[in-house]
Amino acid sequence: MRWVLVPAGFLVFFGLGFFKGLILFGAQSGQPDCLEVKTGHGAAGSTPLKVEKLATGLEVPWALVVLPKGDLLITERPGRVRLITKGALVEKPVLEIPVTDTGEAGLLGMALHPEFASNRLVYFYYTFKKTEGTVNRIERYVLARDHRSAKKNQLILDDIPSAEFHDGGRIHFGPDKMLYVGTGDAREPDSAQDLTRLSGKLLRLTAEGGVPIGNLHPGNRVFAYGLRNPQGFTWLNSRLLAVVDHGPSGEFGLRGNDELNWVRSGTNLGWPLIHGCQKKTGMQSPLIAWTQATPPSSVILYTGDVIPDWKGNLLITTLGSEHLQVVRLGPGEPSRVLGHETYLSTYGRLREIVQAPDGSLLVATSNCDGRGDCPAEKDVILRITLNTPAPE
Repeated sequence: MRWVLVPAGFLVFFGLGFFKGLILFGAQSGQPDCLEVKTGHGAAGSTPLKVEKLATGLEVPWALVVLPKGDLLITERPGRVRLITKGALVEKPVLEIPVTDTGEAGLLGMALHPEFASNRLVYFYYTFKKTEGTVNRIERYVLARDHRSAKKNQLILDDIPSAEFHDGGRIHFGPDKMLYVGTGDAREPDSAQDLTRLSGKLLRLTAEGGVPIGNLHPGNRVFAYGLRNPQGFTWLNSRLLAVVDHGPSGEFGLRGNDELNWVRSGTNLGWPLIHGCQKKTGMQSPLIAWTQATPPSSVILYTGDVIPDWKGNLLITTLGSEHLQVVRLGPGEPSRVLGHETYLSTYGRLREIVQAPDGSLLVATSNCDGRGDCPAEKDVILRITLNTPAPE
């Protein structure tokens, strides 16, 4: 592979004129090579971990955010928002949202407004049954000062296509303070290539739900397209995102090929016209494609110091393959994969991972979602740190 410098003005991530200078990215048909993992998901990792159960008794936790003073908010797919404060799960829900929770639908993603510390605004992505049909929507609430209740504030975006499966659902605010939204194809694969539809996309909105300046197509919320069912994304740096996507599970007779992709404004990831490491002009192949079904459910770039060996690398939770994937990236070359390995293979389906302010990791299981083995303690929140040997 060779590397080339491309003018940063090529990106419209934050609007015209924001970036100056140059950025580096792989150039082989305009992208890095695709690593096809034909067998398994990678070797077992050797970093020693300490795993503690922070909370039990949850029902399909989907998203988790850390509040400024250390409390945790958790969405449960049946429609409840839960609070962990002072290390304990509060029995009474903060909020109950009327959702349709069949299949993969329900109360899904959650994000804090960039100025949450002063305005206490929280955004939720959920599935709702309207008179004319079921849709996904994003709604904003104001969290009480004690974090134990919330009031509806504003409907941000409505009528995102929904289906029993492929609802996407992950939402995050980016470094540009815009709201990014991962939507599934709602079981209509061709919609992922249609820029007039909200399904099968990564959307970029203002905090009020409008179309921000700098989007590739004026008046259009689409940031990237050609996705099947994205449930996680993160920023590799201020210019580049990593997005995980579910590969086919029967469409067109295809299976497997779950993906880790890198994305910039206007990227077309190809679904349903290409999958896995296939190539097509104008479309981008993934960084990694796992031939064996993986379903990745969330991804973060680890920046903490608690587990030094993981710093600067991607951490991906998975569902069907039941593990945490660590993807090692080239120093200073975030779109180059050096290797990958697996951890936490004894905790079942893993749905969400976030980094706490102290550098520890919080992981939510998804064993009670109808596809796993739901234990008596139900789903749990795990706290992950480095297992350092006690001094002799």
